[in-house]
Amino acid sequence: MGFADLLSDAGVTMLNSWLITRSYIAPSSYAPTQADVAVFKAIKSSPDAAKYPHAARWFKHVASFEDDFATLPGDATKPYSAYGPEETAATLNPAKAPANDDDDDDLDLFGSDDEEEDQEAAKIREENLAKYREKKATKPKVIAKSIVTLDVKPWDDETDMVALEKAVRSIEKDGLVWGGSQLIPIGYGIRKLQINIVVEDEKISMDDLSEEIQEFDDYVQSTDIAAMQKL
Repeated sequence: MGFADLLSDAGVTMLNSWLITRSYIAPSSYAPTQADVAVFKAIKSSPDAAKYPHAARWFKHVASFEDDFATLPGDATKPYSAYGPEETAATLNPAKAPANDDDDDDLDLFGSDDEEEDQEAAKIREENLAKYREKKATKPKVIAKSIVTLDVKPWDDETDMVALEKAVRSIEKDGLVWGGSQLIPIGYGIRKLQINIVVEDEKISMDDLSEEIQEFDDYVQSTDIAAMQKL
């Protein structure tokens, strides 16, 4: 019962036949489930599309859900062999299938049903894929931010540190928030300004910001990044 070794031609042939009239592994499913995950992992790589077109189509479609496998419904503990046709012997070896005098009629009838069901399955598959893409598109994007501690060094002990800090804080950018600050002695009566900022990584370049601060050359001798931590 169920699919055979999916690394063998016989097993992939069985899978391809199973998917002729189905979009997913579970017979009554209109969306991917843990059944698809189990079979997908067992087959490991995409089947030859020329030889197994239905299995290759299914594999490519299920691969688009790979990041969300853990959230798909169903029993994740079942092996892939728990799914598929109930009788495998005849499928694996058609020579063992019982003879049927009405084979030609059955094939014609099945082919007609196949076409109709395949079109319906394709329609359902595309609808589900569209819903999945819409869901992915509406997921809120995580904004990467960093906390940065900047050291801003003056020219000498006569530099007006209040004016220096005022000049530094006058820089306004989208994605930049100024935080707390302190003056730290560095020797010979000179104190540096140490100031914290929060930046959005995609919007703020620390090299560009440092250069902009150093343009206040009446006050600023140099800047250094003392610490940086991702939020």
